[in-house]
Amino acid sequence: MLIEHRGRRPVVPESAYVAPSAVLSGAVVLGERARVLHGAVLTAEDGEIRIGSDVVIMEHALIRGRDRHPVTVGDAVLIGPHSHVNGATIEDEVFVATGASLFPGSVAGTGAELRVNSVLHVASRLEPGAVLPIGWIAAGNPATLFSPDRHDELWELQRTLEFPEVVYGVPRETSMREIMARQARFYGAHQDDRILEDRPDGDDA
Repeated sequence: MLIEHRGRRPVVPESAYVAPSAVLSGAVVLGERARVLHGAVLTAEDGEIRIGSDVVIMEHALIRGRDRHPVTVGDAVLIGPHSHVNGATIEDEVFVATGASLFPGSVAGTGAELRVNSVLHVASRLEPGAVLPIGWIAAGNPATLFSPDRHDELWELQRTLEFPEVVYGVPRETSMREIMARQARFYGAHQDDRILEDRPDGDDA
C-alpha cells in the first residue's frame, strides 16, 4: 500500500519491488533493486526515509523517519524480519538481524552486524565492522557493548543519552500523560492520509 502523508508521496523505481501487504507512507524513497517484503512498514512521519540500492527489507520490519532524525539506509543492507529502525542511519553493507532495534540518532557503521534482538541505543554509534552480539545493547559514541546482565552499568551511560529528549523532545521528568497527549496529536496527522492508486514517481518527493 502506497500512502500520501503530509503531502509527500513514496518514490519507487521500476527496478524495486514492494509486496502488496507492505506499507510505504509519505516521503519514502527507495533505491534501485530495493525489496520490501510482506508486512513491512516504512512510515515517513515528519522526516524522510531514504533507502539505498540492493537493500532487502524483510517481513514485518518497521522503519520510521522523524523530523530531527530522518532515516538513511546505505547500499547492500539487510534489514531482518521484525526489526525496528527508528530515526537511524545505517551505512553500507550492514546486517540487521531479526528483531534488532536502532533508535533515533543512532548510526550503524559500514559493515557492522546487529545480531538477533540486539539494540543500538539513541545517539549511539556502532563503529564500522563491529559486531553487536545476540541480545546485547550498544550505547554511547563510540558505542560500548553491554550484555543483558549488565543493566546497572548500562544505565549509568544510558541515562546520559537523554532518551525522552531525543525521542519525544521533552525532559525526563515529563509525565506519561503529557507525552502521550503530544503523541496522539502528532499521529493525528494520519487522519488526512490518502491511499494512492497509481505507482508514484519522483515529482512529489
